[in-house]
Amino acid sequence: MAQAAETARTVILTVDDDPGVSRAVARDLRRRYGESYRIVRAESGESALEALRELKLRGDLVAVILADYRMPQMNGIEFLEQALDVYPGARRVLLTAYADTNAAIDAINVVDLDHYLLKPWDPPEEKLYPVLDDLLEAWRCSDFRPVPATKVVGHRWSARSSEVREFLARNQVPYRWYSADEPEGRRLLAAAGQDARRLPLVITPDGTALVEPEAPELAARVGLATTPAADFYDLVVIGGGPAGLGAAVYGASEGLRTVLVERSATGGQAGQSSRIENYLGFPDGVSGGQLTDRARRQATKFGAEILSAREVTGLEVNGAARVVRFSDGSAIAAHSVILATGVSYRQLEAPGTTDLTGCGVFYGSALTEAASCQGHDVYIVGGANSAGQAAMYLARGAKSVTLLVRGASLSASMSHYLIQQIEESPNISVRCGTVVEAAHGAGHLEQLTLRDLGSGARELVDAQWMFVFIGAAPLTDWLDGTVLRDEHGFILAGPDLTPDGRPPADWELDRPPYHLETNVPGVFVAGDARAESAKRVASAVGEGAMAVMLVHRYLEQS
Repeated sequence: MAQAAETARTVILTVDDDPGVSRAVARDLRRRYGESYRIVRAESGESALEALRELKLRGDLVAVILADYRMPQMNGIEFLEQALDVYPGARRVLLTAYADTNAAIDAINVVDLDHYLLKPWDPPEEKLYPVLDDLLEAWRCSDFRPVPATKVVGHRWSARSSEVREFLARNQVPYRWYSADEPEGRRLLAAAGQDARRLPLVITPDGTALVEPEAPELAARVGLATTPAADFYDLVVIGGGPAGLGAAVYGASEGLRTVLVERSATGGQAGQSSRIENYLGFPDGVSGGQLTDRARRQATKFGAEILSAREVTGLEVNGAARVVRFSDGSAIAAHSVILATGVSYRQLEAPGTTDLTGCGVFYGSALTEAASCQGHDVYIVGGANSAGQAAMYLARGAKSVTLLVRGASLSASMSHYLIQQIEESPNISVRCGTVVEAAHGAGHLEQLTLRDLGSGARELVDAQWMFVFIGAAPLTDWLDGTVLRDEHGFILAGPDLTPDGRPPADWELDRPPYHLETNVPGVFVAGDARAESAKRVASAVGEGAMAVMLVHRYLEQS
C-alpha cells in the first residue's frame, strides 16, 4: 500500500499506431500495474509527445515509456529521442519485431535505451512483467523518484497568475494549476486562510503558502538557486539565453569558475519558441524549452553555477575586478564578464493593450496559455520567425490563427520553410498591411480594432487571445555610463568600436579591443544584445563560445 500511495500520480505511457496492439499493451499493463500506476496510451508519436508535455506541465511523473518502433511520421526511436527531453529520467523500452532488432540495438546508443522487447511477448508473466518490474524498481531508486509538486491557485484572467505559471514552466519547476473558481482551488485557498481577492496563491512542496509572490521569493522557495556561492569568479555571464548558456557551458567546461545570472528564466526568447526547425543537428526540429533544458543541464554538469530571478542593475570597474551589482544592493566580482542580456519584445502601442497584458494579450509565445486556446480564434501580431513558429504551434488546437503583419509580405522577415508551412495550414490566415489599433475588454481581451494600412479601413473583430512578436529592444539601459552602445541601445564591440582604426577614447591598453570585447577591457558581449548581431540561435551559441575563447586570451595577458 505504501508503494501504491507513493506512485499514485506516476504514469506508464505506451504508444503504438496499431489500435489493436495499443489496446493489448494497455490491457496487460493495467492488469499488473493499474492499482499503483496510471496507464496512458497514445496511437502516434506526436500525440504521445503532447500527452507527455501536458503531464510535465501538471507536475505528474512518468516512470516508463514503451514505444513501438514501426510508426508512420515518427518512428519509435525518433519519438523516444524527443521524449528524453521532456522526461529524462523515464525508463525507455522499444517494442520491435525480430527483423528490426538491429534498429533496437542502435537505439541503445541514440536514446540510451533501457530495454527492447520482441513482439509478441506472450505470456506477459514471463516476457513483459519481469522487465518492467526491474525498470520500475530502478526508476524508484533513481534521482527521478516522486517528489511533491508546487500548487498554484489563480484566475484564468489574472496577469500575475499567468506570469507565475510561465515562470515555473520555463524554469522546469513541476506544478499543478487550480482555478480559484473550482472546488479544489477553493479548498486550497481555505486551507491557506486566504480568499480569492489576492491571487495567485502558490503552495510549495513543503506546504508553505505564498500570496502574490515576487520572482526572487518564488524562485528561492521552489528550489532554484538565487544566492551566489562565492564573492569572486573567473567569469560572470549575464543573461541565460542561447548566448549565455553557450558561454556558461564552454566557460565551465574549460576550467573557469563560472556563474550565470538570469533575471527570469534561462532560454531567453528562444526558450519561449514552440518549435525551432533550422537549428543544426535537429532535422525534426526542437522546442525552445527542450533546447534550453539540455543546455542548462550541460552547463551545470560542467560545474557552472546558475542564479535565477536575479536582476543586474550595474557594472563597475574596480582595478582588475569587474563588479556586478544586483537590484537588492548585493554584488559579486570577477576577472571577466560576458554580457548576454538578449532582447525583449517591444510593447504594442495601442490603446487597451497595457491594461489587458496577461489577460488575453501576451508578449512572446506564453506556451502555458496554449491549452486554453483550444477551439478559439487566435491573433498573432508580427511577421518574423518567432511569430510563424507560434502560429504553427497554436494552430494545432485553435479554431483559427490569424497573423497580422505590418509589411506587404512575410518574405522579408520570415524563413522560407515557415512561410511554406503556414501556406499549407488550413486554419492559418495572413493579413498583410494590417495593424492593431486598439484592444477592448472588461477584465480580459474581448475584441480588437484592426486597421488596413492601405485603405485605412477599420474592422472590429472578436478576440480572446493575442500574442505579440513585433521586434526586439535590448535590455541594456543599466549599462549607461559604463559600456558604449549605439543609438538603439545595442552594445558596441570589437571593430564597431574602432571605425577609424583608433580605439575608444577611454581605452587604456596597448592593443585594440578583441572582436567581442566592449570598451571596458575584460567585458565581452555575445548574442542579440550586440550591435549588428545575426539574431539567430546558432549564431548566439557560437558567439557565447567565441567570447569564452577571448576571455581566456584576456586572462592570459592580464
